[in-house]
Order: sequence, then structure tokens, then C-alpha cells
Amino acid sequence: MNNLIFSLGMGWATDLLIGDPEKLPHPVVWFGKMISFAEHRLNHGARRKAKGAVTAIGLILFVFAATWLLRRALLFTLPEWVTVLFDAVCIFYCLAGTTLIREVLHVFQALEQSLEAGRKAVGRIVGRDTAQLSDQEVRKAALETLAENLSDGVIAPLFWLALLGVPGMFAYKMVNTLDSMIGYRTERYKDFGCIAAHIDDVANYLPARLTAFMMILVAGRPGLTGFVWRNGRRHASPNSGYPEAALAGILNCRFGGPHYYFGEIFDKPFIGENDRALTFSDARRAIWINRGAEVLMVSLVTLLLCLL
Repeated sequence: MNNLIFSLGMGWATDLLIGDPEKLPHPVVWFGKMISFAEHRLNHGARRKAKGAVTAIGLILFVFAATWLLRRALLFTLPEWVTVLFDAVCIFYCLAGTTLIREVLHVFQALEQSLEAGRKAVGRIVGRDTAQLSDQEVRKAALETLAENLSDGVIAPLFWLALLGVPGMFAYKMVNTLDSMIGYRTERYKDFGCIAAHIDDVANYLPARLTAFMMILVAGRPGLTGFVWRNGRRHASPNSGYPEAALAGILNCRFGGPHYYFGEIFDKPFIGENDRALTFSDARRAIWINRGAEVLMVSLVTLLLCLL
């Protein structure tokens, strides 16, 4: 386990320094290609839900098994430092804290140029249609994504690393990628992506609530626990609402409302009550909260690995 602590330190430090490498191959891109390949060949005709279940479960198990077997092969055939380096690279690829923060900052900077530039920038990090968003809606979308992806892109991967090691962390990234690609309630995906969405709900149940708790601790606002509990349950997702509610409470703002996905409108419940204008200072504060929660989670995982 001491080796895994060392790998965690290297992987996390690399993410802090450079974020996702745009010019290097990324495992999530490979995951996306596997999902797309299966979806285009199976998402038609009868029994779409069953075929989607086989696709989701099969890909998750494949990623876990392939990572586990590769690690074992490295451990038994090469010097130990190779496995340590392999784990560090895997952890680096599974963390998305720095890249997300950069993208959110870019959204707020782009809005200072023009609304169209802001819409284009936020379109890189959200799944909703952005062509008709107002400047306030662009800011909301960016901060909602920042909160939600603190859980999906940082806290949850570290949670599964602590629980199931690097194979579990990689398997979680496949779960998350499946949900982001096919876990929608649209006509095309509502059956095929149903099981993938449910698996994602289960995998993120504890991490999402842990994320929200860490956010209000970092903000020095433990009294927001009741607010987070009440508002987090309003979200259509059983998980995403909790970190969003935590950030809404910390910033004293309101998230949610109707959004378009793939041309279809989804009326999301409001989280929070103060529908005030968001500013660049709100983005900076939200980013500070994100970084603080990230440091807290890395420290907690390191402590757990030491105890084990």
C-alpha cells in the first residue's frame, strides 16, 4: 500500500501541474470509442434494454479485469518501480480537477469577450444545448458542472481507488463515461442506456454526498448540511444535486431550471432560492472550494492507505 500512496502523490501532482494532456492518447477516449462501437451496432431493434445492460456490465468488467491483469503482469515480470509508475499514470489519467477548473475559468473569460464565445466555451464541458443560453445561464451551467464534476472527476475516482485500487478507479471511469454518453432519457438512449445510468447512480451515491460534505467543510459552513439535504433531493439525478446544492448554498445563488438536451427540453427543479447574477468572483470562490475539497480527499485517502 505504501507504493500506492507514492503513486497517488505522483499522479495527483502531475494533474495539478499539467491537467489532461491534449496531445497524448487518453484512456477515456478509448472508452468512448468502445461504447460508441457497441452502441451503433446494438442500439436498434428489440431488447434494447437487455443489450444495453450487457454492453455496460461487459465493458466495466472488461476494464477492471484488463487493468488488474496488466498490473499483475508488470508486478511479476518487471522491477517494482514499473508498477508504481504505471499506477501513477493511471491515477493521473483518472483525475480531472485541473482541466475542469481551467475550462470553467475559460468560460468566464470568454463571456467577457462575447456571449457567443461564452456559449462556445461552456459547450465544451456540458451536455446541454448551449446555442440559446443567456450570459447568466452560461455562468450557471459552468458552475453547476464544476460542482458536479468535482464528484465525478475527483472525489469518486479517489473513493474507488481507496476501495478497489487502480482497477476499481479505472472501472469507475468506464462507468462515468458510459453514463455521459448513453445515460440519457432521450428517445434514442432511454432503453439502451438505462442500466448504465443506474450503475452510475450506485457508483456515485456515496461519493456525491461525501463531495457535498467536504465542500461545506472547506467553506467553513457546516450549518449548510440541512440546506444541502433538502435541495440535493430536488435534482432529477439521485446524486448530482448534492454537490450542486452545496455550491448553491456556499454562493447563495440558484441553480437548475429548464434546459435542452439533444433538442428535447428537460425541466430541472431549482436548487437554492436566490436567483442573483453570478460574477467572476463567484467562479474564483467556487474554484477555491473545489481545490480545498480535492486536497481534503487526497489527504483522507492517503490516511486510509496508511492505516491499511
